[in-house]
Amino acid sequence: MNTIPDVFDRQAYILRQSRASGNAVAQLDAQITAELMDRLTLINRSFERALIMAPRAETFATALAASEKFGKIVAQQLQLTDHLNLASASFDAVISLLDLHTINDVPGYMAQIAHALAPDGLAMFAFFAGESLLELREAWLQAEQLVSSGASPRVAPMIDLREAGGLLQRAGLALPVADVDRATLRYSDAMSLMREIKSLGFSNCMTGRLRHVTMPRLLLQSALAYPADADGRISATVEIAWATAWKPHPSQQQPLKPGSAKARLADALNVQETKP
Repeated sequence: MNTIPDVFDRQAYILRQSRASGNAVAQLDAQITAELMDRLTLINRSFERALIMAPRAETFATALAASEKFGKIVAQQLQLTDHLNLASASFDAVISLLDLHTINDVPGYMAQIAHALAPDGLAMFAFFAGESLLELREAWLQAEQLVSSGASPRVAPMIDLREAGGLLQRAGLALPVADVDRATLRYSDAMSLMREIKSLGFSNCMTGRLRHVTMPRLLLQSALAYPADADGRISATVEIAWATAWKPHPSQQQPLKPGSAKARLADALNVQETKP
């Protein structure tokens, strides 16, 4: 029996992603594509069978095909549930873009990807993380406390970068590496930021969200609570985390066993060794 609570409404997220359009969407896809290709350039190998899961997956699949690192590429749209139904060892690479931040069972999702990878297969994830939209979250909290004397979920909780490596290992993947691209975006006002979030399909999709139309007074108060910069504009923090790992294989580097060192650290540092 599944005991993982559904924090996110996957149906709402997928519906909003299907409606996303405009220059902001094109710019985001171009940024993710460029970063993805840069990272793949550092990997000196090719992949016969690859799966790409993302909003507008075909766009990213086209870029992968152009790299000539991939043979057969399966482009899969986002799934309504966390269950991927992937066959064991069916892919040499699985890439998940802009999805992990709305997965309810993240360890289980990663474990399914590990299951679908052949030995020495690549797993790569890109997702919103850390302090993304921290300023907006705080503004909504302040506004709701003033207007309604309470708080409802408005901005989703994010995976912390420090957790990513542990999640990859927990899923049964090896050689985990995680880093984050942090950007500060600027807008004329908070309303402009919220309109762009909606156009990107990233508006609130948490199951605990209020289902009625936001009161104009509350919306206005949230905009007033958003901190302005010296020039009157606002700044929004966005962090996109990238996490990479591999399906274990005997050819991969292995950590040395404790006590197997053949040289002393004191000799390497040219210092006198003293016992505690």
